[in-house]
Amino acid sequence: MKRINSNPHIAHYILKRNKNFPNSKLPVLIYEAALMLPSSKNKSALAIQKILARNGWSNSWTNGIYDFHHYHSITHEAMAVSMGDAILILGGPKGKRIKISRGDLLIIPAGVGHCCIKHSPDFQCVGAYPQGKNYDINLGRRKEQERAMDHINQLSIPSKDPLLGKEGFLKTFWKK
Repeated sequence: MKRINSNPHIAHYILKRNKNFPNSKLPVLIYEAALMLPSSKNKSALAIQKILARNGWSNSWTNGIYDFHHYHSITHEAMAVSMGDAILILGGPKGKRIKISRGDLLIIPAGVGHCCIKHSPDFQCVGAYPQGKNYDINLGRRKEQERAMDHINQLSIPSKDPLLGKEGFLKTFWKK
């Protein structure tokens, strides 16, 4: 718990359908400065993976964020910035621009488009999924929509917040 800010500022955005990007009635959550990380890139990524896994979010990866608009229909996603900063567009083309920085945690509901449009040279984040689910990649094409919506409508709200577990803010902000 020494690496966790248990009372971060939380920004939240509800993104309406944007052409073929379904987005969600659940808000995107950004826990700003939620993690106090070691200075080493590898150690900070490992610390994030441990925190997420302890709260049931696994099947993690460490990298950047795709530079094309996409969304996942079979799972929600958490991403924590382990190094640097980035500007993302949420919700598909012409969506909401946000900046994320080292120590921020982003929780993206299934269906919400996301794309990295700019990042610092050292940018790195760790992503994970509730219950270690696999993810799919949808590009906002019309032919994907019906199947994607079926998947999204079947998803439940994760039982634990990726940062704070059962005591977290996810259940406060995410209600079906």
